Amino acid sequence: MASTKSPNKGAVWPNCSNYLSNPSPMTSWTAYAASVQYNVVSFGAKADDKTDSSKAFQSAWASACGSMRAATIYVPRGRFLVRSASFKGPCKNLAITVRIDGTLVAPSNCNVNGDAGNWIVFRHVIGVSVIGGTLDGQGMGLWACKLSGKSCPSGATNLMISNSENILVSGLSSLNSQMFHIVVSGCQNVKMQGVKVSNPGTSPNTDGIHITASTGVTILNSKIGTGDDCVSIGPGTNNLWIENIACGPGHGISIGSLGQDQEEDGVQNVTVKTVTFTGTQNGLRIKSWARPSNGFARNILFQHAIMNNVQNPIIIDQNYCPDNSGCPTQASGVRVSDVTYQDIYGTSATLVAVKFDCSSKYPCTAIRMQDVKLTYWNQLATASCAHADGTASGLVQPSSCL
Repeated sequence: MASTKSPNKGAVWPNCSNYLSNPSPMTSWTAYAASVQYNVVSFGAKADDKTDSSKAFQSAWASACGSMRAATIYVPRGRFLVRSASFKGPCKNLAITVRIDGTLVAPSNCNVNGDAGNWIVFRHVIGVSVIGGTLDGQGMGLWACKLSGKSCPSGATNLMISNSENILVSGLSSLNSQMFHIVVSGCQNVKMQGVKVSNPGTSPNTDGIHITASTGVTILNSKIGTGDDCVSIGPGTNNLWIENIACGPGHGISIGSLGQDQEEDGVQNVTVKTVTFTGTQNGLRIKSWARPSNGFARNILFQHAIMNNVQNPIIIDQNYCPDNSGCPTQASGVRVSDVTYQDIYGTSATLVAVKFDCSSKYPCTAIRMQDVKLTYWNQLATASCAHADGTASGLVQPSSCL
């Protein structure tokens, strides 16, 4: 394999590359300037951090969605309390911009009257852009409750994008999410850029960006610090491109967990490149439960990654079982194949910097290590392999166990 050519770059990415170089009308500022505009304040929203502005946001959406022309919903500066907001399509136009200069604030008592456990929701929409702004989930009380072991509310995801197409999220900040920050589910052609996610490392179940059952998603130029995975990639994800990401604190970038169900869609054509992990639990991870499943993870490229004091810089864990509670203790049915680690450097916080713990029934195949150098306290780290087969080329330290 040539050192500069990605095994999954080229023919498998026509939709993604076309989308990035030829954006849809939703990203056109000309269209934005010509659009009809709806200011949420005109519908009764108040930037006083205490008046519930949910109805005002819904009314602004109803007007924008019902417009035959391109439409813009504008949220001015200030803090707007929003108990919940569900923006549903289909709409009469395919170019709605939600431009946010202010902050949307969730109730601090976790009493989110949301849509299926989600606070801000876009569902069944096409050509929507969310530009700028901040979502503050005010999850501190819920995290404290969970960490105390008490019975707690379920909490809510800050932003859910579901069953939608041609979506742009640019320059958005997500803070203090009660649960996941951003979820993309059942979508096509979603681009997220310049996103900032910020939660403390102790906040439980607060994945930064979660992608599932979606095709043609890109995540670019973003900084993610949270209490769980910076990016988590669920079943049915295809043609995912992640580039220029800073992760930490958090649990790294994870494919999985997979194999939760016996009948499950697989993950394929994933590129993760130019990423930095700082003080994270994991770096580049693939994880599956140890139980029967027809799922898979294949054609994965991890390229140009820097590890700064990461506990598990490179890991495939097919005996995944958090807290060692309720472990299936069977053989994972998830097939892991064609995974490339290229140009990975930095420091491990543990002696075992590379761990491939694969399925005894369906061993990992075609694992490629190229130009990998990971150290542990200025000494050579080690690698551990179980049921893994592949090749190593270039400088590979620790020495490959494939």
